[in-house]
Amino acid sequence: MQFSFCNIWAQHSLATRVALFLQQSSQGSPTSSIALFAPYILIGVVFYFLLFMPMQRQKKRQQQMLNELKSGDQVVTSGGIVGTITAVESDTIVLRVKPDNLKLQFARSSVSTLVPPADSSKDGSKEISAKK
Repeated sequence: MQFSFCNIWAQHSLATRVALFLQQSSQGSPTSSIALFAPYILIGVVFYFLLFMPMQRQKKRQQQMLNELKSGDQVVTSGGIVGTITAVESDTIVLRVKPDNLKLQFARSSVSTLVPPADSSKDGSKEISAKK
C-alpha cells in the first residue's frame, strides 16, 4: 500500500485536512513568505519612485512659482487666459489682458504657468542660430 499526500487527504475530515495543509506549509523555510511578498514590495517601491516622487517635486515647483509671482510677470491661467500681473494680494492676483487692457481678478492658484520674458527667448534663439 502506497501512502501519499493525496491518499491521506482523501481519508480525513475537513478540519484534519486544514491542519495537514498548515503543517505542510509551515515546514517550509521562513524566508518563503518573504520571498512571496518581495515582488509586491518591489512593485510598491518602483511606483513610489516613478509616480509619487515626480508628482511631489512638480507640486513643490508649482507652489514655489505661485509664491514668487510679482507684478509685471506674464502668466497663463488654468483656463488658458494669458495676461500680465498688475497686482498681487494674499490669495488673488489681478491680470491685465490684451487687446483691451481688461483687468480680471483670479485666484493665485489658478495660475498654471509663468511665461518667460521675451528677452531671454530672443537670446536663446540667437545662441542656437550662432551654433549652426
